[in-house]
Amino acid sequence: MKKILIVEGNLREENQHFSSAGIQTHTESLKDSLSFFTKDLTTDVVNPSSDENIFKNIDDLNTYDGLIWGGSSLNIYNDTPEIRRQIQFMKECQKKIKKILAICWGMQVAVTAAGGEVKKGTKGSHKGIAVDIEINERGLNHPLYKNKKKKFNTPAFNFDEVVTMPQNSVLLASNPINKVQGLNFKVNDCDIWGLQYHPEITYNKMINIIVFRKEKLLKKEAFSDEKEINNHIQHIEIENKKLDKISRMRELENWLNYLNLE
Repeated sequence: MKKILIVEGNLREENQHFSSAGIQTHTESLKDSLSFFTKDLTTDVVNPSSDENIFKNIDDLNTYDGLIWGGSSLNIYNDTPEIRRQIQFMKECQKKIKKILAICWGMQVAVTAAGGEVKKGTKGSHKGIAVDIEINERGLNHPLYKNKKKKFNTPAFNFDEVVTMPQNSVLLASNPINKVQGLNFKVNDCDIWGLQYHPEITYNKMINIIVFRKEKLLKKEAFSDEKEINNHIQHIEIENKKLDKISRMRELENWLNYLNLE
């Protein structure tokens, strides 16, 4: 049985707000998605931003077969103590865990910890959905994208983007808004697969997050008015009818297969 560490990227307060609104935390969504593919997995969960004495709550990092680091509403360039703790913990993980799947915020933390750079997106944002992600030739030959359509739409929620990849990174997929949608890089013996989108989260949850964050999204001018929000939600609902569960989560399935390789 494989043992993985799941890292929760959101602050504890944000997760409490999610739960109060009847929305799964990102860790809960991830666990549900993992259980679809396998029951033969042991998981520990840690929150570097909120957990005191973090290393007392988990086993030695060397004992984990892999790590999945999920999403967050944080912006890494804000440089708060909570964000710095996440970056520092990622550096420790990159020293001691050999296989990391870094999702959205997780990829941004992994890139930053390895010397790359993340900034606010200049070509727009993804609010519940990313369209026209295209896998390049190197991506088509990478196990991350085995059996994945070359061009696809997927759940996503991000306002920031990777602008400088770590040294020796391999770009695997892009779309018109974010050049870096999928990448692979190594830090010593640690192999990191990074995604800017969310294969583990459903479109229905993304819609709930949009409704939950409606006032904030209007305030930051992500939408012009409620009519635009409603139209956008309708667009996601149409996409939801087109996307089957396994196709959405293919990257997660492929990483689990990679985890089981020895």
